[in-house]
Amino acid sequence: MSTSEPQWLDTQNQQHSLASPVVLRWGQHLVTAILLAIALLRQISAQGNVLPAILVSVLFATWYSLGFVSRAKKGVFAKPAWWLALLLGIWIASLFVSAEFMWLAFSLWLLLGHQLPFLPSILWSVVVYAFTLLAPYLHNAELSIAAIAGPLVGGLFAWGISRGYLQMERDAEVRTSLVNSLVRAQQEMADLQGELARSQHEAGIATERTRLAREIHDTVAQQLSSIGLHAKAAEASKDPESASAALSRIDELSGQALTDLRRIIAALAPAELDSQALAGALGRVLENFKADSKLETRLDIEPGLPTLDPNVQIALLRTTQSALSNVLRHAQASTVALSLGSSGDEVRLDIVDDGIGFVPNTGRVQTSTHTGGFGLTAMNQRLRELGGGLDVESSPGEGTALCAHLPLRLAKYNS
Repeated sequence: MSTSEPQWLDTQNQQHSLASPVVLRWGQHLVTAILLAIALLRQISAQGNVLPAILVSVLFATWYSLGFVSRAKKGVFAKPAWWLALLLGIWIASLFVSAEFMWLAFSLWLLLGHQLPFLPSILWSVVVYAFTLLAPYLHNAELSIAAIAGPLVGGLFAWGISRGYLQMERDAEVRTSLVNSLVRAQQEMADLQGELARSQHEAGIATERTRLAREIHDTVAQQLSSIGLHAKAAEASKDPESASAALSRIDELSGQALTDLRRIIAALAPAELDSQALAGALGRVLENFKADSKLETRLDIEPGLPTLDPNVQIALLRTTQSALSNVLRHAQASTVALSLGSSGDEVRLDIVDDGIGFVPNTGRVQTSTHTGGFGLTAMNQRLRELGGGLDVESSPGEGTALCAHLPLRLAKYNS
């Protein structure tokens, strides 16, 4: 039994240990030895046919022992019919030596009920009973009521015990099979749980990689892009003051990138939301964007907007950063407007620019973007994970409008 076997199985093993077939089998051997010893000692005390009684006792004990030893080793006595027949023959012969060997009839009834099928065991038990009646008549020429009733009661009792013993052995085999099946099932379940844990771990790794990719794209990558633009501007500028301002801005952006990178590594919440609400974070993002792009910006926040769940705030903030990065690189706009409000059961973030526009996919974003990059796809994927989505409206020469929307059921309303 494995060490992982359920506790209830171990408890049942302890409860049935004293009634196991092995214990009962050794009990039967002990009863046979005691009965044989009683018969022999009574005959010796009677001082008649002592040597034949000893010889018959030794022969019976030897043949009895050989049968069980051979059966245990799957030897020549694995099938008990002819072994039992010869054992009965030895016992019948012992009855002609002394009637005291009637005592062994009880052991024979135990053997017959256990070793033979139902009907043969009854027939041979009747034969044994007949010889128990014949033995006292053969030696004493008389047959009392006690000599008739005693063996009959003993025979019925012994045969009943042996059949119960046989049923217990069969039940033990079934129970052992069930226990083995349960142990195998438990091991299979443990293996399945281990496989499921590995699958969940791998899925978690993939999800975390996607999240980190979005975080890096929306923060560090955007800041590095701005640093590159300022570096080119400083290199092309002939005005020392402009070059110095560009270098100062590069220093500021590199510091922000380092801070964001450390935050991502430490798996903290977005730095912009650590100490301020979403409206303040959007204002800061717009200020940085204005400083980098020299574009006009406008921010409109709906009064009384519910306090949003942190996951909603993060998604909207990252969408804003990614959208402004696209405006800076592609739109050639002069003005960008942000508005945050609620409509029905949704919170909506609109980002509108007056740039050159493009021809978007019809309806909500599904997979690809007009630039072939990661931006719109990442925005839409982040929003869809929270039950929302991204709408894009644009046409060449008429600017672009993005609408990020999320369900308000994620929000915690102000009391």
